[in-house]
Amino acid sequence: MNSQFAAVIMAAGKSTRMKSALPKAAHPICGKPMARHIISACRKAGVADIIVIVGHEAQKVKDALGRDVAYACQSEQLGTGHAVMQAFPHIPDHCAAVLVLPADTPLITSVAIKSLMETHLSESNAATLLSAELDDPSHYGRVVRKSDGSVLRVCEAKDADEATLAICEINTSIYCFDKHLLAKNLALLKTDNAQGEYYLTDVIELLNKDSQRVGATSAKDSADTLGINNRIELAKATAAMRKRILNKLMLAGVTIIDPETTYVDWDVEIGRDTTLHPCTIIESGSKIGSGCEIGPFVRLSQVIIPDATDSA
Repeated sequence: MNSQFAAVIMAAGKSTRMKSALPKAAHPICGKPMARHIISACRKAGVADIIVIVGHEAQKVKDALGRDVAYACQSEQLGTGHAVMQAFPHIPDHCAAVLVLPADTPLITSVAIKSLMETHLSESNAATLLSAELDDPSHYGRVVRKSDGSVLRVCEAKDADEATLAICEINTSIYCFDKHLLAKNLALLKTDNAQGEYYLTDVIELLNKDSQRVGATSAKDSADTLGINNRIELAKATAAMRKRILNKLMLAGVTIIDPETTYVDWDVEIGRDTTLHPCTIIESGSKIGSGCEIGPFVRLSQVIIPDATDSA
């Protein structure tokens, strides 16, 4: 584990567009709560210290995500900058850098997080953004770079002029900050904006004014940074995660006759030379042996199936 880095995951929002009694961070994707996928990616990237910011329905989020992370409470919804302020008492002294990630980007990978960390260190940045290139950047904030490739600012789409709107590099709201410079600049944030909130993106502008270098690294696959705001986007993210799971199984020697109609949760174990027939659902906690025939039209949950079993 890399003790230089701590991760702060933002899971305090009300997420009203989900129209759900369940907090967004706790919605399951392939058998695992949404924000838990992000925790797993951070851990795989080598980050040991993880703090989750909770607020709305805090206990439901804690119950979903477990006890192996620290929790900080944002009792008032005063913006992203304010949320990160609440995490600081939980960040260990030995950590020199702080990753900040939204709880609604479950497709983020350890590879993308490692790339962000490595860029931050190699360029000696005060802050480093994970950006993405989109064919249609629409409502996303644009990353405006200087001539030397460093980041000048993040410009929200509603505030952008025509030239800025033509930029296809967008801010994913995933960052890495120097811890001490982050603390210093969070204290300088003001609420003189339309929402009356403390914006984390304002730290980028403050760092530039202080002649501190802000860098950015672009995600190799923009789909890794997909954010979820409603049930349509939840379905898209779930489909992408399911494809990853099935591809991994097929590369490990499992035959899947029709991936479009096969659903396998994240922690399911399946042995080599097992065949999954169409319309098969295998849910979390299941372990399937080698040389089995599963389906069609089968739903399995928390089962153990020995080698050479035909479940049809």
